[in-house]
Formats: sequence, C-alpha cells, structure tokens
Amino acid sequence: MLRKPAPSQTGLEIVTLEELVPKDHLLRRIGAAEDLTLIHDPTPPLHCADNGRPAPDSTLMFKAQFLGYLVGIR
Repeated sequence: MLRKPAPSQTGLEIVTLEELVPKDHLLRRIGAAEDLTLIHDPTPPLHCADNGRPAPDSTLMFKAQFLGYLVGIR
C-alpha cells in the first residue's frame, strides 16, 4: 500500500544575497572600488546586433573570470 509522505517543509524563509555576504567581505570592497566602463564602453561595436544570438554582457564575463582568478578556479 502506498502512503503519502509527510510534508517536511514547515516554513519558507526569504533570504537575499545582501544578507548572506558579510559587510566586510573582499568582494564587497572590490565591487565598491571597481569602475568597469573601461571594459563595457568599447565592446558593443564588436557584437553583431542582427545576426546570431545575443552576446552576454562583457562586464559580467569579466567579473566571472576575475572571480575565478581570485578564488583559484582554472
């Protein structure tokens, strides 16, 4: 005979990333000090607007690569 499992989740908690990352974390200090217009401004002419799928944001890609470098991901 099959029984219904008892519900295991009793509540829901809403958490933001701001609450999870400590105020003195290294990435917060880097985020406050960075100015990525050097990367963002010259790259739009390199992307084709009407052919292929949309390109990811160059700034986001740079941040991901920089974060990987900081934490040792190769």
